[in-house]
Amino acid sequence: MNLAKPQTFLRQPDVAQTLEKTVLPSLTIGEKVEHHSIESLPVKLSVVDLAVYYRQFKALNKISINIPENKITALIGPSGCGKSTLLRVLNRMNDLVLGCRVEGQVILNGQNIYAPDVDVVDIRQRIGMVFQRPNPFPMSVFDNVAYGPRLYGIRNKQVLEEIVERSLRHAAVWDDVKDKLHQSGLALSGGQQQRLCIARAIAVEPSVILMDEPASALDPISTLKIEELMENLKKDYTIVVVTHNMQQAARVSDFTAFLMIDENQSGTLVEIGPTEQIFTNPQNKQTEDYVTGRFG
Repeated sequence: MNLAKPQTFLRQPDVAQTLEKTVLPSLTIGEKVEHHSIESLPVKLSVVDLAVYYRQFKALNKISINIPENKITALIGPSGCGKSTLLRVLNRMNDLVLGCRVEGQVILNGQNIYAPDVDVVDIRQRIGMVFQRPNPFPMSVFDNVAYGPRLYGIRNKQVLEEIVERSLRHAAVWDDVKDKLHQSGLALSGGQQQRLCIARAIAVEPSVILMDEPASALDPISTLKIEELMENLKKDYTIVVVTHNMQQAARVSDFTAFLMIDENQSGTLVEIGPTEQIFTNPQNKQTEDYVTGRFG
């Protein structure tokens, strides 16, 4: 049973109680399904006429994109086209950047997360973030995963233990760390650290997980584990991933959005569609040149 999400983004005083009563979902490896058109699928996140400015520089220009629910959407494109900027906009991490200004809307479950009365902490609980390099906190494995639930007021030891174990299991790292729960998360290998960070993100039961090149700093074996984990997680979460690795985008994503730099050096959306179509039969010549290595 998934965590019931309130119908408003205003501050929710009973988040901790809801989490304590929650039984986190068990994950199983699902079979691959045939690709559907993006228009036929439920939309989890919708970006509408989005423009992002860093002071006077326009980093993104009029981006509109729908993110399908319980699918993996990859953002690809050359360096500087705004992929990571777009990702940060989706959970308002850009609020922390001095001089950053956003125009347009990001709609989650029918509501604009940039509305004036929105609780930003609530947004970041619903939309988790995994960064390019593993960034475990300088504390134990257990405390890393329990950090979010504790932030929401959960103090019951048994509940915390259940959340930590289930999150680590869902992140496919439980067997690696079950005997190291009270050791520093910084002592784990790079791949284990990244899966620990994923466990930390899902411990508060978000509905969306953002991943900014989550395997770029990892070895091939650890990369494969992260990709397998992403495939498993999409059963319960909507995932948006930025990657420079064309092979990785082709392997793990259901849909791919190609961003490009326009004549004003702003990031624009060129094309979005099922990943197989983007890589085998793109509708735009720029997309074809990029995915075949003739550009960028």
